[in-house]
Amino acid sequence: MIKRKTVLFLLLVTVLSPIVLYTDTLGRSFKTSFSAADEFDEDVALTLGGVDAKLNLLPQESSTTLKEPIGIVYSDNDSLDVDESAADLQLGGSVEHKTRVLSTTYEEGDRSQRENPIRQVTDGKDDSLQRGSELTSHNASQNLETEHGQQSAQTSGKGDHKEPVKTRNEKPIDQTVILDARVQQLKDQLIRAKVFLSLSATRNNAHFIRELRARMKEVQRALGDATKDSELPKNAYEKLKGMEQTLAKGKQIQDDCAAVVKKLRAILHSAEEQLRVHKKQTMYLTQLTAKTLPKGLHCLPLRLSTEYYNLDSTQQQFPNQDKLEDPRLFHYALFSDNILAAAVVVNSTVSNAKDPSKHVFHIVSDRLNYAAMRMWFLANPPGKATIQVQSIDEFTWLNSSYSPVLKQLGSPSMIDYYFKAHRSNSDSNLKFRNPKYLSILNHLRFYLPEIFPKLNKVLFLDDDIVVQKDLTGLWSIDLKGNVNGAVETCGESFHRFDRYLNFSNPLISKNFDSHACGWAYGMNIFDLDQWKKQNITEVYHTWQKLNHDRQLWKLGTLPPGLITFWKRTFPIDRSWHVLGLGYNPSVNRREIERAAVIHYNGNLKPWLEIGMPKFRSYWAKFADFDNEYLRDCNINP
Repeated sequence: MIKRKTVLFLLLVTVLSPIVLYTDTLGRSFKTSFSAADEFDEDVALTLGGVDAKLNLLPQESSTTLKEPIGIVYSDNDSLDVDESAADLQLGGSVEHKTRVLSTTYEEGDRSQRENPIRQVTDGKDDSLQRGSELTSHNASQNLETEHGQQSAQTSGKGDHKEPVKTRNEKPIDQTVILDARVQQLKDQLIRAKVFLSLSATRNNAHFIRELRARMKEVQRALGDATKDSELPKNAYEKLKGMEQTLAKGKQIQDDCAAVVKKLRAILHSAEEQLRVHKKQTMYLTQLTAKTLPKGLHCLPLRLSTEYYNLDSTQQQFPNQDKLEDPRLFHYALFSDNILAAAVVVNSTVSNAKDPSKHVFHIVSDRLNYAAMRMWFLANPPGKATIQVQSIDEFTWLNSSYSPVLKQLGSPSMIDYYFKAHRSNSDSNLKFRNPKYLSILNHLRFYLPEIFPKLNKVLFLDDDIVVQKDLTGLWSIDLKGNVNGAVETCGESFHRFDRYLNFSNPLISKNFDSHACGWAYGMNIFDLDQWKKQNITEVYHTWQKLNHDRQLWKLGTLPPGLITFWKRTFPIDRSWHVLGLGYNPSVNRREIERAAVIHYNGNLKPWLEIGMPKFRSYWAKFADFDNEYLRDCNINP
């Protein structure tokens, strides 16, 4: 009996003891849990500087209703860049915890935070090309490719944070956005690839060379003739990334920077030399094109001359010949052998004249184009304006015994200078050997009083200008005793006297200032009374005789004009005459629109194919391309 009780007692103890012990442990566990929660809240309050304040990013939670903190997972396309993120993570006492990620314990949350910037930096190194290209071509590449890992989710809690979270695309870019950067990147890659092809270390790696050549072909096909990013195919970015990976392999194979630099310098030198040669060839061909008469402009005088000689003598006369010597009218002098150019000058002047009936045009041409010039204006009279067309042969007083320049132009040395360019003593600059300087038409501007003996003032116009406003105001300008009224061109240093005259010669250096301001031919108002009074023609003759060996200046009319009218030129407002449309593509559009006369000085004449399209329309609108003669000769705008 006693044994039975003992066994029952031991059995009872065995059953009840675990229950009692478990119940006691469970009670202590609950107390510890709530205590730890309170300690966690206190710990957070302490990290906020001992102030019982709410978190900016996460709302503060009570100890009785503890909720799981909201985790924030950042992708590579994080709203904060690496430097800002890492800085915020190190500031444990900051009020704004933009990148805090909370877990079940503070230690685990802190470790998770610090792993994020490390991963960003690592990914940043791997994706340096992609991020660099997106920085420089922000808008162009935005729709083509996104960064690696962009699909990761990002959430944020509600709080008192007022600033919206910025994304990387919304972050302002301080660097200047490079236009068409992708095209430039592809071209740069081809240059780098050529460098690797020529280096010994990479050239000996057959597998790398094959891969590199294949990549080069892909890039060249993708690039094609594109000059803008919008012209590239859709797969251009893939080709760019593929080439960059191959170039990275080459960089690992060839780690000698000195060899790469040496090769790049050699390529640069070769490119500069090729550029110099091409520039020289371009200049030569441009000068050659400027001297060559287009087929249509050769056809036009032939067609007009035929028509002219089929007319009766009475039909060959112009009306209003009584106005030719009336000094009360506005007289223009135009010396040209280009029929179409002369027509544009007359048409544009008459179109903008307030009273065309008071305008008289005196046109002088050479023997070959005289009949054609007359026929054009007989068939296309300029409204109420008066026209006179003369041949230079009519000026019997203009001969070699009177004019030194005529004597020089006919000399054997001058002919040799122009037509025997292979001679060692010939000038290497083709523009100084332009045969237009052999034409006396170019020098008639120095004989205006002899050509118009009964006129007081004459407006001289070149045949490569377009008139855009009424010019009658030029006759009322007071030249203050000067002979020539012209627009000065000394805005740039190369338009001063030392550009045109040889100041190493004592005759030039003693009589003129090398820094004196130059002026322009093309639209000049001449006071013929003062011309005669100051005997300007004789001054011109004197200096022409001194320059018989071309030691004072090269050929042309501007250098002797600067000398002849030295201290006899009155500067008029620049808006009267805007130059450069025949050589300078950067002429200001606003200045062109405001100008009374625009001048296509230079080789890029508007009637030539090499003329600048952006400026041709100002000239073309005064050329009647529907005219039957122009259509017959296939002259089009």
